[in-house]
Amino acid sequence: MRFGLVLALTFASFAATQSRHKVDINTETPEGQALQAIGQEQDGAKKLALLEEFSSRFASNPNLPWVLGQLQPLYLKANQHDKVFPVAEKLLAADPSDSEIAYGGLQAAVAKQDPDLIVKWANLTNESAKKAVAASKPEDEDEAAHWKYKVDFGTQVQKRCEYEVYTAALRAQDWGKKLQLFEALKALNAKSEYAGQLDETYFLAYRATNQNDKAFAVAEKLAAENKANEDMLLLLANAAFEKKDAANTIKYGTATAELLKTKAAPQGVGPDEWTKKKNTTSGVALWMVGMTYASKSDWAQTDTVLREALPLIQGNDLLMSHALFQLGLANHRMGEKGGGVPKIQEAYNFFKQCSTVKGPNAGAATKNAAVLRTQYRGLK
Repeated sequence: MRFGLVLALTFASFAATQSRHKVDINTETPEGQALQAIGQEQDGAKKLALLEEFSSRFASNPNLPWVLGQLQPLYLKANQHDKVFPVAEKLLAADPSDSEIAYGGLQAAVAKQDPDLIVKWANLTNESAKKAVAASKPEDEDEAAHWKYKVDFGTQVQKRCEYEVYTAALRAQDWGKKLQLFEALKALNAKSEYAGQLDETYFLAYRATNQNDKAFAVAEKLAAENKANEDMLLLLANAAFEKKDAANTIKYGTATAELLKTKAAPQGVGPDEWTKKKNTTSGVALWMVGMTYASKSDWAQTDTVLREALPLIQGNDLLMSHALFQLGLANHRMGEKGGGVPKIQEAYNFFKQCSTVKGPNAGAATKNAAVLRTQYRGLK
């Protein structure tokens, strides 16, 4: 918002003192008389009508660029946005470096909230601004003042172009359209400060459009930069778990749970909703880590991690069945590998609990509990 105000103030200052196109009025001709009437008219609506009449009657007159330059801001002020575009295109054909005129087209596109027009006019404005900034300084002092204004405006407006495309991307409801706008922003400036704010939205957009390879790449990149959120880390952990990649399952699963221990609720997410999200995500992450330790027969770590996961996966019978069964094994086999001392009573308790859960391990857990009962007297 502050940047937009700067542009508006800059434009107002320049418009009050200079004109981009000179006008030559010969009152002995119909064209000159029409121009004189335009210059004398104070009422905005009447002036607009006179300008339109001139542009229609005298389309080949050399003063037409001046007339069009007067028309564009009046069209913007009157919210006649569709009329802004052809005027801007004609003026840009005469002076491709007039980024102020191009920006008028962008303003009209933004007012219409048309994402495709915003991209089109952001690109036109950006290219025009680059031409203005690259122009050599003229020797004439009056022309140099105009040149400096165009350079300053062109420098500022390039960032404004990025901002408008970025805002359009955030506003878009369709994920496919969001991705198009993201790519348009990167095309404008791959190093834009706004592009760096889109990482999480990129990830969500790729997931929503089933471009999972791209979502994975975003997650992997941000994880390497310690910028990944819990959803990205969980995706990486799950991918590693499915590949039986123990090291990365443990790495990313543990990172997911650790992140959520301290992460505050995002803006707009209620406490209950956030607690549910944290518990579910942490529970799944810890379950994968615990199951991975079990596959390595690291029973002490299996016991520690799955105990932490248990309260978080309540209600998920499939995960509970596997977790309780592995906890039974871990407590029975501690001492075989991974340190610890066998805890037969706790092993029995986990198998008993597992036998009551509707899951794939209920039958095996029932048998294991019965075996322990016969082997160890005094089990409760």
